[in-house]
Amino acid sequence: MDWLDAIPHPEGVDYGYAAFYSSIDTVLIGRKTYEEVMDFDVEWPYPDCNTYVITSNPDLKIKTPKTEIITDNFTQHLTILKTSKGKDIWVIGGGKLITACLNLDYIDEMTLSLIPVILGEGIPLFPDKPIETQFDLINHQTFENSVVNLTYIKNTRK
Repeated sequence: MDWLDAIPHPEGVDYGYAAFYSSIDTVLIGRKTYEEVMDFDVEWPYPDCNTYVITSNPDLKIKTPKTEIITDNFTQHLTILKTSKGKDIWVIGGGKLITACLNLDYIDEMTLSLIPVILGEGIPLFPDKPIETQFDLINHQTFENSVVNLTYIKNTRK
């Protein structure tokens, strides 16, 4: 993640994060991503949200507030969360979790932030053969440092 430090960060620009964060109240995060965030040595960045860590390890030690693990019945848990009252759900990742949610038809909206750096290697955003899903662009934002946010909603036309 150190490559992000090479990108200029204009003063006061949060790339829409504050508005986005105010629209959610639930976070879905994979175990590896959870552990990576914990290794950042910062305060838990999602204290206002109910967080669910998706893992096959029932002994995972949770160190954050309002956080539970889901080790089985993933589809059932997601269906309950998606149909419950509340704000939006943020699927933070990793890629396997995002693909699983796509394949279960649980992704309604997606924001991709394009950062103009070619890494040469890394973790795929959509591993494990996601199903073909059509999206429509509903918003785009370009920032002076060449970062671009693209927001899509799932295409419901058949």
